[in-house]
Amino acid sequence: MIRMTNVSKKYPNGVTAIKDLSLTIEPGEFAYIVGPSGAGKSTFIKMLYHQSKATSGEIEVAGFDLIGMKDHDVPYLRRKMGVVFQDFKLLPRLTVFENVAYAMEAIEAEPQAIKDRVLEVLELVGLKGEIRRFPNELSGGEQQRVAVARAIVNRPDVLIADEPTGNLDPETSDGIMDILEAINERGTIVLMATHNKQMVNERTHRVLAIEDGRLVRDEKEGDYGYED
Repeated sequence: MIRMTNVSKKYPNGVTAIKDLSLTIEPGEFAYIVGPSGAGKSTFIKMLYHQSKATSGEIEVAGFDLIGMKDHDVPYLRRKMGVVFQDFKLLPRLTVFENVAYAMEAIEAEPQAIKDRVLEVLELVGLKGEIRRFPNELSGGEQQRVAVARAIVNRPDVLIADEPTGNLDPETSDGIMDILEAINERGTIVLMATHNKQMVNERTHRVLAIEDGRLVRDEKEGDYGYED
């Protein structure tokens, strides 16, 4: 579960990026985060995985109190979360297998468990036959599939996808969405920040619209609601 109560974020330069925002996201929900550039979406996402700390309010993610969280507890939070970025953030000198395995090695999983699970998630994203290739040998869509596999390999309760289809063509974007929806059907919360109007309108899920740091719209099966 994700619960935010009266959350605000003010930066040292005086800019208030999030203003008194409250919402609850239940296990198994899929929600889009939409809004114009500069609306506060990135700050909203960063607060959820504790890259940015709220100035006030309460945030609970996967049973963790993020407001009172100590730095040494952050790795335990991130074991419950997966994050997928627009620019993939793969390690260039590691193979596909090694990039995904790295997330399990970080939590000191057993070698056999790592091998079995990595092969399982690479099969899920359609890359089981590419385990020895390096990121620079992959297409953008394949790199994003590796990034998704890495994000889900530890079976997170929450998956945050920040513009995961932003650099991809429509067909490849559909493939990534198929994977995210399949993960969601297994009970993982999926939060996806996106400017992809067509995708939001065609693949309907809950829509959270943020403007000027405020949650201005929360619709169970909403549309994008903005002009390109």
